[in-house]
Amino acid sequence: MIEELNYLVTLPISFFAGLTQGLTGFGSALVAMPFFIQILPAKLAVSLSILNGLLITTILTIRHRSDVKSENILPLIIGSIPGIFLGVSFLRYADEILIKRILGAIIISYSIYSLSKKRTLNKRLSRIWGIVAGFLTGIIGASFSAGGPPTIIYVTLSGWKKDEIKGTLSAFFLFTGIFISTGHLFTGISNKTTYFLFLLNAPFILSGVFLGMKAYRAIPYAIYLKIVLVLLLAMGCLLLFF
Repeated sequence: MIEELNYLVTLPISFFAGLTQGLTGFGSALVAMPFFIQILPAKLAVSLSILNGLLITTILTIRHRSDVKSENILPLIIGSIPGIFLGVSFLRYADEILIKRILGAIIISYSIYSLSKKRTLNKRLSRIWGIVAGFLTGIIGASFSAGGPPTIIYVTLSGWKKDEIKGTLSAFFLFTGIFISTGHLFTGISNKTTYFLFLLNAPFILSGVFLGMKAYRAIPYAIYLKIVLVLLLAMGCLLLFF
């Protein structure tokens, strides 16, 4: 009974995760994982969040395909491939308590960085930094389904336009999501329960994504993002210290 109730609790979480990423282009895992990991086994929480993100990024990539530029996304992809292999191996043998603590530290670090950031750079960063960001995203994404922060920090410092950032993030996270979910499948991290929960959550994810996309140009981005970051900071503290 408790297990079935926990499965139902994932539905509104997935809706708000989809809403967040539909609006901002990122953040579904950072919203969902602090809650998922409290009610589901860590590996199930990670694999479910990856599949949810794969559905979201497919929709957003199609919507913003004209904003994706090869020179922006290729360094990220090149760096992410070896990182994904390392991350999948780590998750297969990692301790669940350790996963929670590291995830909390990741979320806190990203939230504090984003809340304190005053401006972006007016020049594009070297592609080397894109490779580094992609590598870190691959490791963290495959291990904790929260690989966004390195890439998000990189793109927000690169001086790109708003739609260019959202399109690049969506396409890159689609690429990494395909590789990570495939790795989870072949290593046995994903199982029948994972896919059952994904199908159960899919309508709620889609509802959130389309609502977020609709609100994308209507809600002030900076204000909404700050609210999300404050909530994420609180969730990160919960994971790290409790």
